[in-house]
Amino acid sequence: MSEPTYEELKARLAELEKQGQRRSGTLEFRVGEKGGVSVYGLGRFPVTLYYEQWIRLLDAGEKLREFLEENKSKLKLKGQ
Repeated sequence: MSEPTYEELKARLAELEKQGQRRSGTLEFRVGEKGGVSVYGLGRFPVTLYYEQWIRLLDAGEKLREFLEENKSKLKLKGQ
Protein backbone atom coordinates (compact mmCIF):
# COMPACT_ATOMS: atom_id res chain seq x y z
CA MET A 1 0.00 0.00 0.00
CA SER A 2 1.43 3.38 -0.99
CA GLU A 3 1.62 6.42 1.25
CA PRO A 4 -1.16 9.00 0.74
CA THR A 5 -0.21 12.18 -1.06
CA TYR A 6 -0.20 15.60 0.57
CA GLU A 7 -3.41 16.52 -1.27
CA GLU A 8 -5.15 13.31 -0.12
CA LEU A 9 -4.15 13.98 3.49
CA LYS A 10 -5.30 17.57 3.21
CA ALA A 11 -8.69 16.47 1.81
CA ARG A 12 -9.09 13.87 4.57
CA LEU A 13 -8.27 16.44 7.25
CA ALA A 14 -10.88 18.84 5.83
CA GLU A 15 -13.44 16.01 5.85
CA LEU A 16 -12.68 15.15 9.49
CA GLU A 17 -12.86 18.81 10.53
CA LYS A 18 -16.25 19.12 8.84
CA GLN A 19 -17.52 16.05 10.74
CA GLY A 20 -16.25 17.53 13.98
CA GLN A 21 -18.22 20.71 13.35
CA ARG A 22 -21.43 18.76 12.86
CA ARG A 23 -21.07 17.08 16.21
CA SER A 24 -20.77 20.39 18.03
CA GLY A 25 -24.55 20.55 18.50
CA THR A 26 -25.34 22.81 15.58
CA LEU A 27 -28.11 21.88 13.19
CA GLU A 28 -27.54 21.85 9.45
CA PHE A 29 -30.28 21.91 6.81
CA ARG A 30 -29.98 20.55 3.27
CA VAL A 31 -32.32 20.04 0.34
CA GLY A 32 -32.01 16.54 -1.09
CA GLU A 33 -32.24 15.34 -4.68
CA LYS A 34 -35.93 14.43 -4.30
CA GLY A 35 -36.86 17.81 -2.79
CA GLY A 36 -36.98 16.83 0.86
CA VAL A 37 -35.38 18.92 3.60
CA SER A 38 -32.94 17.04 5.82
CA VAL A 39 -31.86 18.17 9.27
CA TYR A 40 -28.42 17.01 10.37
CA GLY A 41 -27.14 17.23 13.91
CA LEU A 42 -30.05 15.75 15.86
CA GLY A 43 -28.64 12.24 16.02
CA ARG A 44 -26.73 9.66 14.07
CA PHE A 45 -28.95 9.94 10.99
CA PRO A 46 -30.58 12.97 9.39
CA VAL A 47 -34.32 13.62 9.69
CA THR A 48 -35.85 14.19 6.25
CA LEU A 49 -39.35 15.46 5.53
CA TYR A 50 -41.01 17.21 2.60
CA TYR A 51 -42.16 20.83 2.73
CA GLU A 52 -45.78 20.04 3.66
CA GLN A 53 -44.64 17.69 6.43
CA TRP A 54 -42.31 20.33 7.92
CA ILE A 55 -45.13 22.89 7.88
CA ARG A 56 -47.51 20.47 9.66
CA LEU A 57 -44.84 19.65 12.24
CA LEU A 58 -44.03 23.33 12.84
CA ASP A 59 -47.74 24.15 13.16
CA ALA A 60 -48.03 21.44 15.84
CA GLY A 61 -44.96 22.71 17.70
CA GLU A 62 -46.78 23.97 20.80
CA LYS A 63 -48.87 20.80 21.01
CA LEU A 64 -45.72 18.68 20.71
CA ARG A 65 -43.97 20.71 23.41
CA GLU A 66 -46.95 20.22 25.77
CA PHE A 67 -47.02 16.49 25.01
CA LEU A 68 -43.31 16.17 25.77
CA GLU A 69 -43.67 17.98 29.10
CA GLU A 70 -46.67 15.86 30.10
CA ASN A 71 -44.78 12.65 29.31
CA LYS A 72 -41.32 13.69 30.46
CA SER A 73 -41.27 11.09 33.25
CA LYS A 74 -41.76 8.29 30.67
CA LEU A 75 -39.11 9.55 28.25
CA LYS A 76 -35.46 8.63 28.13
CA LEU A 77 -33.46 11.78 28.72
CA LYS A 78 -29.79 12.36 28.03
CA GLY A 79 -27.73 11.28 31.00
CA GLN A 80 -30.21 8.66 32.24
